[in-house]
Amino acid sequence: MGFLKSRRFLLVAGILLIGLPGAWLFARDTADAGTAVTARVKRGEFKVTVTTSGELRARKFVQITAPAGAQEAEIYQMKISSIVPEGTLVKAGDVVAELDRSALASKVAEVTLALQKAEAVYEQASLDSTLNLSKAREEIRSMELGLEEKRLAKEQAAFEAPTVRRQAEIDLEKAERALAQARLDYTTKTEQAQAKMREVGADLSRQRNQLQVVQDVMQGFTVKAPAPGMVIYVKEWNGRKRTTGSQVNAWDPGVATLPDLTQMESVTYVNEIDVRKIAVGQPVALSLDSDPTRKLQGKVTSVANVGEQRPNTDAKVFEVKVEVLQADTTLRPGMTTANGIETHRSPDALFLPFEAVNNENGVPFVYRQSGSRLTKQEVVTGATNDDEVIIERGLAENDLVLLAPPRNGDRLPLLRLPGSTAGAPAGGDTARSATPLPTSPPAAGSTTPAAPAGAGAGKS
Repeated sequence: MGFLKSRRFLLVAGILLIGLPGAWLFARDTADAGTAVTARVKRGEFKVTVTTSGELRARKFVQITAPAGAQEAEIYQMKISSIVPEGTLVKAGDVVAELDRSALASKVAEVTLALQKAEAVYEQASLDSTLNLSKAREEIRSMELGLEEKRLAKEQAAFEAPTVRRQAEIDLEKAERALAQARLDYTTKTEQAQAKMREVGADLSRQRNQLQVVQDVMQGFTVKAPAPGMVIYVKEWNGRKRTTGSQVNAWDPGVATLPDLTQMESVTYVNEIDVRKIAVGQPVALSLDSDPTRKLQGKVTSVANVGEQRPNTDAKVFEVKVEVLQADTTLRPGMTTANGIETHRSPDALFLPFEAVNNENGVPFVYRQSGSRLTKQEVVTGATNDDEVIIERGLAENDLVLLAPPRNGDRLPLLRLPGSTAGAPAGGDTARSATPLPTSPPAAGSTTPAAPAGAGAGKS
């Protein structure tokens, strides 16, 4: 009898030992499900927005530049000695800036000296030509008189011996030929003198023109406004504005601009990760840092194809231009804007916080809670924004999911979607391993039975 009681005691003790771990695990799972942070699957409009910081500038403007003939005057670098404050309202013809004339003064002296030298050469060539041609004309006159003498000698030798008459004829012929050659030489000397005068005259004209250009450039060193408007400083390649002391070169002569404040745009830079989402025509919501409550509407008008390295940054960025659609003359160039570029919009989509989505061997899944039951459900995700992600398959509206994995989450079996190929090797048969999905409980107040989560529920 005592033996039977001992066996019965041992049997009950064994059953208790076997059942306690399972009961403890069940109680722990229930406690985890009850205390975990959860979120419900929502349905509604879903937007994806890329937020950047930009700077306003005018789409159209009149540029105020250094003198246009500076390169012809061989002046390649000019320094701004003074300029009116940025934002000054000017009229056409008002002085905007003064350029340093010290470099130009030496150029004026150099060109003036070259002009004086050219004038002296021209005058010397003119005197030489006059002297040479005068001397040639005098020689021709002397030859004409000599020819007349030879002709008289020939007439007087008519009654002389034949040899004397022949000598007189030879002398006359020589005089005639010498005179003809002298006249030809005079024509050649005249052409030579004209050519020489054209040569020195061209150099003289060039020096005169150069001096005129330098003088015009010097007058242009007083930079005036070509039209009325507000003065906005020009930015250099490094982002700094040109002001007093800045250098202006002949290839980039901009000193300031007069913007058209009725047509503004925000210039921003998007990193190479987000730029693939940006496209021309996308709507943009803008706000001013100076007045965050003020909202403006815009659209993307330009996306750069090539990235660039901006100062003080390590990542490559791409320039994006956003047109401000409302005309507002109170906007000023240089104002900082916050640009929300809408890259995607789904009018009716299921979505949940992206913290709820986990990944196992390339398969996205969530921990779905139904009462005290917890399942590990595969999902198909769509677009994401900063906080949430679209669920295309696997969940239904109002499904409850965990935002953090439970302690025993790795022990739960993964419920796959029918026909899912996520995480499968190429050529693998995943349809056979698909697990039927549990049904979701109906939403509160709903009279329609809940459909299986994988049977088309949750498609946007």
